[in-house]
Amino acid sequence: MNESAGHASAPEPGRSLAVCALIGAALMAAVDEIVFHQILAWHHFFDRSTPAVGLVSDGLLHTAELLGLVAGFVLYADLRRRHALAPAHARAGLFLGLGGFQLFDGIIDHKVLRLHQIRYGVDLPVYDLAWNGAALALLAVGVVLAVRARRGLRS
Repeated sequence: MNESAGHASAPEPGRSLAVCALIGAALMAAVDEIVFHQILAWHHFFDRSTPAVGLVSDGLLHTAELLGLVAGFVLYADLRRRHALAPAHARAGLFLGLGGFQLFDGIIDHKVLRLHQIRYGVDLPVYDLAWNGAALALLAVGVVLAVRARRGLRS
């Protein structure tokens, strides 16, 4: 069929999952940046320097997050336009992206690279457990949805 004429093409489950994972990661970066960096002012993306450097690092994170959202939604719109979106895989990808970003932030940014901590002057393990536990819960939802979506393709 001629895709440019608006006719349906085959669903693209892998691409649907990946595109929505990008959106999910960018969305979680936005939540982190807006809530924890700006509203609560618990940390900056890079806290191992001056407050001015921390503010610049937040701006760079915000830029990356916006680019991710724009790119993700352009790719999502393309899937929709071509009738190639696999909705079940897209939902799974969204949760995998949300949890993946948060777990990466909690393990790599907070513990391995020590760019910042969730919060300073508090009992940190409680915050780490809540942060990484929420990330694992989001990832678990994404995995369950991905398994269901994959099973749905087979039937």
